[in-house]
Amino acid sequence: MSEQTNLVPKRRFKEFQNTDAWEQRKLGDLLENAYQGINTAGDKVEYSESGVKILQSKHITSGNITFDDARYLDRDRYSEYLPKYVPNVDDILFANIGTIGPSAVVTEVKEFLIAWNILKMTPKKESNAKFIQLQLQRLNIKRYFESVTTGNATKFVNKDEMLRTQIIVPEKKEQSKIGEFFANLDNLITLHQRKLEKAKALKLAYLSEMFPAEGERVPKRRFAGFTDPWEQRKLGELANFSKGNGYSKGDLVENGYPIILYGRLYVNYETVINVIDTFVDIKANSVISEGNEVIVPASGETAEDISRASVVGKPGIILGGDLNIIKPNSKIDPTFLALTISNGKQQKEMSKRAQGKSVVHLHNSDLKQVNFLYPELKEQQKIGQFFVQLDNLITLHQRKLEKLQNLKKAYLNEMFV
Repeated sequence: MSEQTNLVPKRRFKEFQNTDAWEQRKLGDLLENAYQGINTAGDKVEYSESGVKILQSKHITSGNITFDDARYLDRDRYSEYLPKYVPNVDDILFANIGTIGPSAVVTEVKEFLIAWNILKMTPKKESNAKFIQLQLQRLNIKRYFESVTTGNATKFVNKDEMLRTQIIVPEKKEQSKIGEFFANLDNLITLHQRKLEKAKALKLAYLSEMFPAEGERVPKRRFAGFTDPWEQRKLGELANFSKGNGYSKGDLVENGYPIILYGRLYVNYETVINVIDTFVDIKANSVISEGNEVIVPASGETAEDISRASVVGKPGIILGGDLNIIKPNSKIDPTFLALTISNGKQQKEMSKRAQGKSVVHLHNSDLKQVNFLYPELKEQQKIGQFFVQLDNLITLHQRKLEKLQNLKKAYLNEMFV
């Protein structure tokens, strides 16, 4: 098979299936020009509280640009930096200093400047900006830029080295078709990312309003029909406590008995755990869930790590070692208890009780002393159900986002050489 035949992607749009193979070109040959951003030290740039935003490498992710927490340059100096440091639509921005690899295409007219750690590249008319950016994104995924990085304290990819980067390209029409396809896919990913962030922000807002503030016994927001002040008692008066037993990551197998290890509460934090994807071969003296236990990590790297809780949603699940297990009495709803432990006053109190330096520990004896604030059972259940529904919405958006991201990865592998 010839080298020319190899320069054909696995998946191609129908109208290009019988056209020429792709060609290998230097990135610099596909560009009109390339400029490094403003040297904030050499150019003596002084930031101001308002004016024109300066985009830094931290504001670029693969395919997207954000202006969150951007700094400003006084507008009076803006004209000094035209046109080198002012991006236009279809310019490619590449983070080549410090944080190396993320890239994006400017898709709308916005007044901003690029900082010293961004390389701005303007494609020639016969090149498609989105297509080139996607090829740079693929090279970053393959960790190509690590092989051409230089520098000691601050790592960077030299501009001339970037321009020598080999890019494999088809004719302009095929580039544009691929670029448009991925631009639409990126827009869809961004839409679901925003929906996810909005749902998470909504949950945080409700958590702050539906639980009493410091020193209060009544929350700011309540369901209709509930007016009584919340009651406060030591958690030890309202629940029984025990510990999980044995098992570590080394015990995991592909198929076996479902188990929750304490690390799950850091990586896959959920209010109610119903889906288990880790398994072990069951041992003697294992602790098996009956359902509705509230579990809290007994150790972690920080006090914040272990000041969280989840409800075991169903029976028949092994509860591994380093888990504190709380079984509340009939006055306390497990979901409400998990939410309370993980947020607000109770979480802060638990963090203060956690002990240790390199590894932080939280014992059942500490949990028993936590001052627990709660309303009547019906209100607890209402609150618990409300946040479970919010969690389900967050999970739905998360799964849709992950599905789209995986779809993009698959297409990047199949539609490029």
